[in-house]
Amino acid sequence: MRSRARLPAPRPRNAIVYNRCLTFPASPVNQTASLSACVTLLRQRHECVRKALGFGPSSRSLEENLKSLRLAEAFLEKTDMHRQRPGHPVQIAVIGPTQSGKSSLVNFLLGEGRARVSPLAGYTVHPQGFPLNTGNMAWDWLDSYFSDYRRCHIDDLPEGRYDFFTLDEPLVHTGHRLPPAVIWDTPDFDSVDAADYRTAVLRTAALADVILLVVSKDKYADQAVWDMMGLLEPLGQPAVVCINKLNAASRDTLLRSLGEKWRAARRDEVAPAAVMPWVEDHRVAFNDAEGRILFDLLAQASAKVDRQNLAERARRLVEVHWQDWLGPIRQELSARAEWEGLVESALNDALTIYRRDFLDPPHHFDTFQRALAELLTLLEIPGLAGGMVAARKLLTWPVRQLARIGKSFSATETLGQETLVLNRILGHLFIQLGQSLLERGGMDSVMTVYWRELGTLLREEHRRGEAARAAALARHVADFWPEIERTAHQLHDKLREHPAVLNGLRATRATADAAALGLALHTGGIGLQDFIIAPAILSVTSLLAESALGHFLHRAEAELKERQFRETKKLFVEIFGPVLKSLPGRMNQTVRFNIPGEMVDNIERMLFLA
Repeated sequence: MRSRARLPAPRPRNAIVYNRCLTFPASPVNQTASLSACVTLLRQRHECVRKALGFGPSSRSLEENLKSLRLAEAFLEKTDMHRQRPGHPVQIAVIGPTQSGKSSLVNFLLGEGRARVSPLAGYTVHPQGFPLNTGNMAWDWLDSYFSDYRRCHIDDLPEGRYDFFTLDEPLVHTGHRLPPAVIWDTPDFDSVDAADYRTAVLRTAALADVILLVVSKDKYADQAVWDMMGLLEPLGQPAVVCINKLNAASRDTLLRSLGEKWRAARRDEVAPAAVMPWVEDHRVAFNDAEGRILFDLLAQASAKVDRQNLAERARRLVEVHWQDWLGPIRQELSARAEWEGLVESALNDALTIYRRDFLDPPHHFDTFQRALAELLTLLEIPGLAGGMVAARKLLTWPVRQLARIGKSFSATETLGQETLVLNRILGHLFIQLGQSLLERGGMDSVMTVYWRELGTLLREEHRRGEAARAAALARHVADFWPEIERTAHQLHDKLREHPAVLNGLRATRATADAAALGLALHTGGIGLQDFIIAPAILSVTSLLAESALGHFLHRAEAELKERQFRETKKLFVEIFGPVLKSLPGRMNQTVRFNIPGEMVDNIERMLFLA
């Protein structure tokens, strides 16, 4: 019984830090480390987003990206490992589809039945390494490379768990046809359950210096086989193909077809192939003559191993897949920019409605009416003012008392016309943005979850932010009151330059007040706006408009409008706008790519300008 090595604890990889991905020093070593950190970050974010999307058409592209990302991440780690331990033995990975006879072929190469075999499909689900003539060496570097996996004895590999790998006791075989190497038996990559252990296959393939592709006559043409070989092409590993379970009559036809498949999937030279005949009694046995050809091909491939340009090959792999990896990330960046554009458009529409419904209607500019009401106070005639004010207070006392208990004034009188218009506009703004998000959330794309979550956040903001918006509107109205007073004082100062007009207005003011008081007494003292203020304002406005100051009156009104529009624009752009634009930052970042555009630009500069 072979002795069993002690199980080391798995060593998790270091957390990825954005700063490692944002700068690229001139040193090739540091460049590789930064690139490795970025690839790992991209892989992590792809995994999170794909998990959030579930399985479906929108997640297929992410699943394809994950294959190449995991391969690139592993190969970059291999590059770093080689710098630390350049003399490690040749690694030969035996890969292939299900039931192609990989494990049986591994045993043939070893000369012993070390790998476990079974007629059942998908029996091998863990990477299994078999050192051959490697001497007495430490294997901690492999534990580091397979840091997400636990190493255990081959007999202890658990069922239903895929985070384990095995490294068998070194085999000493004097005169073996192969150089010192570790031969890896790998799981299939095409079965229904392959998604559970595909990462292990990719990690083992990335570790390999030599690839031995094993296919049967029934599986050599499967697309999954050539997708895998196409994926591995940028790594530049010497490859050998073994067509297993083949009868002699089909040999030439399949070899010719194999070359065609290779050329369709890859641009490099077609790999040499060995043929293992089908054994009629189904016993695990291989033809010695064909076996010698296979050994020779593997020895020749091992002699071609070149580890000096691993960093360049890693960079080539990243370049090949970079645009695919970046596609969904750019979509997210574009979605955020699109959302900000939707908010900008909605804010512009809101301001257009505000100008149309509040500022522009003739004779209904509430703010200027307030300025004229303030002017009325300034036009009080000394001696009469005290009595008029006392009378108005007396007559309007019932109205003011009813207003205090909420039974007299309408909403317009309570909140003010501007506040009502702004509340209506804000409601329209949220409806407009919600409709835009609903349309985008109904599309079947990688960003579907993004738009739906943003829609949820918008509805929450509409509900929870109501008090904050009301407070902001109240501050806006209160802060603009000094501008109303300033306009009233400007009009009054201008009137003082024209004493005749001023005295006429004062007389009109007194007459309007006296008429309003009489009418108020006749009607019971109710109707503050209609019976007391409105007649006076109408009289003052008419007299001003007909006087030499008519042009000044219109200019003062226009300037007040523009000042109020600027302040309202600041309210939307500086208060409401940033809150809405910041909604993506409140999303669940664990299911977002959340990759800064600056990092993307820096990697591209390194890749394509270095």
